[in-house]
Amino acid sequence: MNPLRIGVIGAGGITALLHLPEIADCRDMKVVLVSGRKESRLRRLCDQFDIPNWTQDYEEVIADDNVDAVVIATPHPLHVSWGIKAIEAGKHVLMQKPLCGDMAEANTFVAEAEKTEKTVLCMPHFSPQVYALRERCLSGEIGKISGARCRTSHGGPEIYYAGVQDAFGEQAGEALWFFDADQASVGALFDMGVYAVANLVAILGSVEQVTGMTATFDKPTTLEDGAVLILRMAGGALVTAETSWCDPARSWELTIHGTAGKFTMPGLDGAAATRWTPSSYTDEHAPVVKEAVTFDHEIGHVHEHFLACIREQKQPPLSNARAAQHVTEILLAGLESSRTGRTITLTTTL
Repeated sequence: MNPLRIGVIGAGGITALLHLPEIADCRDMKVVLVSGRKESRLRRLCDQFDIPNWTQDYEEVIADDNVDAVVIATPHPLHVSWGIKAIEAGKHVLMQKPLCGDMAEANTFVAEAEKTEKTVLCMPHFSPQVYALRERCLSGEIGKISGARCRTSHGGPEIYYAGVQDAFGEQAGEALWFFDADQASVGALFDMGVYAVANLVAILGSVEQVTGMTATFDKPTTLEDGAVLILRMAGGALVTAETSWCDPARSWELTIHGTAGKFTMPGLDGAAATRWTPSSYTDEHAPVVKEAVTFDHEIGHVHEHFLACIREQKQPPLSNARAAQHVTEILLAGLESSRTGRTITLTTTL
């Protein structure tokens, strides 16, 4: 079978650090064309990853008959417009997170994605542990889900971007578009909070209501650099999603509480996840049984999963356009709730 031929729109850090290295490790995929604003970056990427062609015109990627699938890796305000053009051109699409910061755009994207027979994968991509915890929660392994908490945070885009500049051999000094409200439109909630919200939705399902609080605590921006959302799930559980650009020690933490136990991820003693089960329901001092959770799912990295979905002619079960639309509404509702002090009822579901 011939390799899937990939075109990339956007030659920034996520392309250099994630997309191109992973695709290079997959023998059934090949990047044939990469596009971006900076010629120096394009030439460097082509040399480093043996890419035959580059262009500064994104339209050339869309129009190229030698491109089977397009990776959209632009700044997020440009995601939907180029994603729709790729869909309309009959390409498979891998969309970098977040989908967008505008609900009308999200709705339009879903409408276009549901017209096509091509695969449309919308990041975030989920680990095998997430798929397994979803199944275990649905099976009732820890009883009825009563609550959960997920925090995804780091030290801010300036730290990430320093690594990007190192990857491209560039000097520091360029202003960060992440901090520019006109260019980025949304801040830490969409940049890092999308992971917390998306993982909670992937495991626990649809959200019905959102109450949020955001703050600009430390970063040189008018956008939020931290946020906490309280989500009422369709099943009744109250869960929290937390994020920040002010956490240089970095956090990726997930806890799911049920009426018969809980899951934590990461788990204890190096385990990917741990199940905690009470040994007694009448003695609060009785020990809690702690057991490492094993997983037999084989999802692969995002590009392997994308390719598998294309070969099977299906949409991703969790990282699909409708899930991205729902996550977008949750994030926007968090901003609206923080601004107005109201709890927001959602209109979308999975």
